Amino acid sequence: MYVSVATEPGGAAPNEDWVGGTQSLAIVLDGLSTAGLDTGCRHGVPWYVAQLGGHVMAALATPARSLTDGLAEALEKVARLHPECDLRNPGTPSATVAILRERPEHFDHLVLADSPIVLEGTDGITVLTDLRVDDVCQDLRVETEQFQTGTPEHRASVARLVAAQRKIRNTPEGYWVAAATPEAASHALTGTVDAVDVRSAAVMSDGVSRLVTEYRMATWETLLTQLRDSGPAALIRTIREVEATDPHGQRWPRYKAGDDAAVAFCSFA
Repeated sequence: MYVSVATEPGGAAPNEDWVGGTQSLAIVLDGLSTAGLDTGCRHGVPWYVAQLGGHVMAALATPARSLTDGLAEALEKVARLHPECDLRNPGTPSATVAILRERPEHFDHLVLADSPIVLEGTDGITVLTDLRVDDVCQDLRVETEQFQTGTPEHRASVARLVAAQRKIRNTPEGYWVAAATPEAASHALTGTVDAVDVRSAAVMSDGVSRLVTEYRMATWETLLTQLRDSGPAALIRTIREVEATDPHGQRWPRYKAGDDAAVAFCSFA
């Protein structure tokens, strides 16, 4: 498997996405926004995703280990790195997770929250994602979309939404993300597909997938074609050009004018 990667912050703030790849792994993490609220952690989201990404890759260096077990081990080890922080805080740094692993004759995949994996196969496109977060706090989401991006009203609305999401994050009544406890790994969506059915694949944060799902300025087929022809960095530049046409989120309501973006494109000989 040949993996090419790119990531870029959505603005002046540090990048809270993380991407990594090897000859058999492609991993994307999308750090969750804190909206300026307390996290109980002195390190921050960029530190968290960098630590978690490295530990996930190390845990999955053994091909026989399941993706779920590897993620659980990584979550436990990262928690041990900062015991002085309040890891019980509902806003403790957290992230979505998307993993694709090549093994002889098949691919394993894991998604935890809304960073998708897109498979191009002999029968078309398959999108693997976890959209449980879309089922919660819908009234606050609608409220946030009423305001122009970047206004004080919009920032206050995003903070209310994030505060409400935190109360049900990593609970049976809410949705699951990677945070401070290994339990979240058992709630990821996992599966296996035959290698002969996969021609290419892309693992991405929602800062990339929104080009298709929210902006509707591409299809999955054209997105994969651009990745194949021009590479991940060029795709992210395209997303920035699209976002620049709607800087205040009036055509496409969103939390930020530009979201952090990360993508790993997987091709095969």
